[in-house]
Amino acid sequence: MHRSLKSRGMSHSEPTRGEVPVHLRPTATLAERVLLPGDPGRALALAQSLLVAPRMFNHHRGLWGYTGAASDGEPLTVQATGMGGPSAAIVLSELIALGARRAIRVGTCGALDPSLAPGELVVARESICDDGTSRALGARERIAADPSLTETLARCAPSAHPGTIVSVDLFYDNGHRRGADEALAIEMETAALFAVGAAASVPVACILAVSDTFDSSGARHHIDDHSLLDAAERMGAAAVMALSP
Repeated sequence: MHRSLKSRGMSHSEPTRGEVPVHLRPTATLAERVLLPGDPGRALALAQSLLVAPRMFNHHRGLWGYTGAASDGEPLTVQATGMGGPSAAIVLSELIALGARRAIRVGTCGALDPSLAPGELVVARESICDDGTSRALGARERIAADPSLTETLARCAPSAHPGTIVSVDLFYDNGHRRGADEALAIEMETAALFAVGAAASVPVACILAVSDTFDSSGARHHIDDHSLLDAAERMGAAAVMALSP
């Protein structure tokens, strides 16, 4: 006897909370657990490496998403958020309205801690809110990840560096970054995702791959594509383990 969609961790793609989604137009069933890369290309790569027989969940507005069975046999959706807090907040809000119940950001970051090397992983326990979206959603100076899901994620990625990150609005910015002296890394989406999850009582965690480092002059150095793909697959596999029953 086949298990129901609900027992298999699947949600019918009809809104259950909040506004009717207008940016995501599902073409497949949404899983209740979701990975959130920023880059649509990385969503495709993760779907190909992590899912059995992935089906496209969304392609509207170039925000590619896929649903399939993960290595534990349970359904998983991989959905791109796009760049920046506003886009990420829209996507996660609509996923929650459609039935998502747990989510992990699997993104990239720039290293602020000079000991971090390209390709290393960071688990964000909290984000310093130097962005506008999380503040508009009610966050203060900092916002924490879901503690239980984050502890599980850290155990599933034992080589990752757990700690504080800072979320900002500008990618090309050589100016002052609030909290940069105490943050491991910098990126653009996590604070907004934590704020959306907290407001909806949906656990959200975050694991990041170091894609950029900065030299003493502040010049940015980007990771090569092969190394970035390897890091993305490692963080994706850890995130799936953390979301497993």
